[in-house]
Amino acid sequence: MTLPTPSFSPAFARIRAAARAEAVNRERDHSLPFDTVEELQRIGFGSRRLTAEPRIPLTELFGNIVDLAAADSNIAHLFRGHIAFVETLLFNGDSEAQARWRDRLRSGALVGNAQSERGDTTDIATTLTRTEDGARLNGCKYYTTGSIYADWIHVSALDGGDYVGATVDARDPGVATADDWDGFGQQLTGSGSTTFTDVPVAPADIETFSPDAERFQYITGIYQLCLLATVAGIAEAALADTVDFVRPRQRTFAQAGQNPPRESELVQASVGRLSAASHTARAAVLSNAAELDAALAARLRGEEAGELFLAAQLGVFKTQQTLLPLVLGAVTELFEVGGASAVGTRLGLDRHWRNARTIASHNPAAERARQLGDYHLNGRLPARRSASGVSGQAPASIRTAIAATAEGA
Repeated sequence: MTLPTPSFSPAFARIRAAARAEAVNRERDHSLPFDTVEELQRIGFGSRRLTAEPRIPLTELFGNIVDLAAADSNIAHLFRGHIAFVETLLFNGDSEAQARWRDRLRSGALVGNAQSERGDTTDIATTLTRTEDGARLNGCKYYTTGSIYADWIHVSALDGGDYVGATVDARDPGVATADDWDGFGQQLTGSGSTTFTDVPVAPADIETFSPDAERFQYITGIYQLCLLATVAGIAEAALADTVDFVRPRQRTFAQAGQNPPRESELVQASVGRLSAASHTARAAVLSNAAELDAALAARLRGEEAGELFLAAQLGVFKTQQTLLPLVLGAVTELFEVGGASAVGTRLGLDRHWRNARTIASHNPAAERARQLGDYHLNGRLPARRSASGVSGQAPASIRTAIAATAEGA
């Protein structure tokens, strides 16, 4: 694995340390981490895959995401749409678009994500309208993770009969983002509503979706792995907080004795299992990142990479099946180390379970398990059901491709 550049590493470590120290109070006070996000962008956290020479590998990027999530899972999660946006640029290999966005991202710009809409179907109601003054975007999105912090927002819309991606200036007066996400976890990700009213869109920032199985597999894998990396970071944070909680204690459950809790075999076993879950989660995320990286590298070299992309996507889906229950079990067991005192709100240990459970509710693992079984039994490739209700086949349908980016965003 390529190590972070010297100029990046110390600053990143300092920001992580500050974020970890603030995490409990920030969540208790519902204080959105605008300053931390700005600091991360200032040191190039969100642009390194486009601007670093040689390009940093995905294993390094996702290792950084795990590290950041171990400090504050909200901050790691809110970068999900931005990371997928950058990886889409790299996948497309469009040098003109890459150059334009490289300049924007190098200056610290953050790209938010606005794909999903509330309703009884997965149909998209947001529209792009052509006028004499140029294209205008109108509509309302929900689960717009990261958009409240963003300088640009990537939005799915209908352009006549075509499905498009439009990237708009978040500072335009027609853009209104509300912090109305009401989940019991990941409360500081800004995953609420964003409304677009006659927002201008530059022609160069409109992309028509086209069927592409490899892109679907790669970007779906990236989106899901961002979530899994965040959960892996939660496991590491839970381990660190549990150790900090146990070490100074002198009382084991209801008894005072000669041996402090850290000498209790029961407490040791609980911490040992939590440490194993944390280690396994990070290792699995980095393994999946290496597979995705290998597939993209082969494509960019002009090699046939279809099997590599499929294997990488399936690998992420399989990790989802094992990593989520592993970490959820571990962050539940951490409460066994301290009895009733471990549930005090001052400690905020409950946030680890709430945040992991919230993330695990994205992209339901039960549906992914069925897709995996269907693939191995019948050879059908994993695909989100399209808006018409018909299960997609590779190459993915346009609606499926859009839905894939919107899942649990």
